[in-house]
Amino acid sequence: MTELSDSPRRADFADPETSGPPARRKLFIKSYGCQMNAYDAQRMTDLLAPEGFDETERLNEADLVILNTCHIREKAAEKIFSELGKLRAAKKARRAAGLATKIVVAGCVAQAEGTEILGRERAVDVVVGPQNYHRLPQLLRRADAVVDTEFPIEDKFDHLVKATPSQTRQRGVTAFVTVQEGCDKFCTFCVVPYTRGAEYSRPAAKILAEVEELAAAGVKEVTLLGQNVNAYHGEGLDGRSWSLAKLCARLAEVPGIIRLRYTTSHPNDMDDELIAAHRDLPALMPYLHLPVQAGSDRVLAAMHRKHGRGAYLDLVGRLRDACPDLALSSDFIVGFPGETEADFATTLDLVRNVEFASAFSFKYSPRPGTPGAEFPDQIDEGIKRERLARLQDLLEEQRQAFNRKMIGKTLAVLFEKKGRHLGQIVGRSPYLQAVQVTASEHLIGTLLPVEIVAAGANSLFGRLARPEAGAGIEEVRA
Repeated sequence: MTELSDSPRRADFADPETSGPPARRKLFIKSYGCQMNAYDAQRMTDLLAPEGFDETERLNEADLVILNTCHIREKAAEKIFSELGKLRAAKKARRAAGLATKIVVAGCVAQAEGTEILGRERAVDVVVGPQNYHRLPQLLRRADAVVDTEFPIEDKFDHLVKATPSQTRQRGVTAFVTVQEGCDKFCTFCVVPYTRGAEYSRPAAKILAEVEELAAAGVKEVTLLGQNVNAYHGEGLDGRSWSLAKLCARLAEVPGIIRLRYTTSHPNDMDDELIAAHRDLPALMPYLHLPVQAGSDRVLAAMHRKHGRGAYLDLVGRLRDACPDLALSSDFIVGFPGETEADFATTLDLVRNVEFASAFSFKYSPRPGTPGAEFPDQIDEGIKRERLARLQDLLEEQRQAFNRKMIGKTLAVLFEKKGRHLGQIVGRSPYLQAVQVTASEHLIGTLLPVEIVAAGANSLFGRLARPEAGAGIEEVRA
């Protein structure tokens, strides 16, 4: 832990040593970026509830504000500093009204920027990295501003507070569970090894206990999270190292859990056992996020991806042989240093070859401290914008085509929440598509066959299938 003891600040609030329950206060937390950040945000909320904090969606009533940051997107740090400027004004206004506020910057920008955040924005009270947020209660009691961005020896998951059944029920029928963190791949464009650290896999027993608690509270679908989730190699229930496939098989046995997903995967860690799981494990949904980043072997080598175009296409073929209805999504970076028009053409060709159901695509933007930031032949921003537009047009065309293929099919839909319109409920298909149906909200939390009748820009529209139609649903998976 690094403390800025040379410039102490008066604490906006500190918990007195009392034997009674803590006074109730309000927590506003804003999370950016990946699903793991969403999971971390929930765990921070759970962690702070016994400290007297209740979550609020209204910033102006918050006694504690946490920005849970992501360093992946372009100009991530500058966007956070812009947000902090607004929070400084809000903190000042609350102080004028006699109300104390503390501001925390957490997550990957906190890890990367560290003490610079306190140097640039004096309104910040705590800067805490993603491996240290279990220390928040102690950090918030400090009278001076503090930075905690070391990689601790202890397992943070051992220190986190479990969500109560009521908290879990409020979050719905789906949940994220982190099973793996960190990355050992060191792609030249990526900050994750520096902000999340080396690969670490949680023991299967702890993951199983968390999933069992979620199931007991009504969760029916669990998404397993990791920076390289299919590199999972945690200690199994038998004391041996377990693969992700073995972990999934065990979690599928938990009563009440009917769907499993996982993200994000690396092609090099997609082994035969996991491919077979997509064939043999009904609970494992036929939707896989498998980032390729580029279609050119030369660019992939410069990115240090450790796989080539041919290996990726071969892997896609083996996955689809095992699971013919598998839908794929991916990540793409356009304009990596040295990328030529011919290199970019190979990316477009790969996209046409694979036919993705969805994808995320970005212009390359240098991250300080990564090798790619120092590479020569940085690409002009105008060229990057033009290439990205072409790629996104093709990816969107494929996404819409995939959605239109669902029309006339009957899909299993797990209903999650009420829709925007009266009498409408919304769920997810096996392929993670939003599906809207006119039906009673008492069906939320159930898995039902839905006949797809139309495809909109961002969701499918359907009607509940007749009970007898269930016998003929070749596309349905739980």
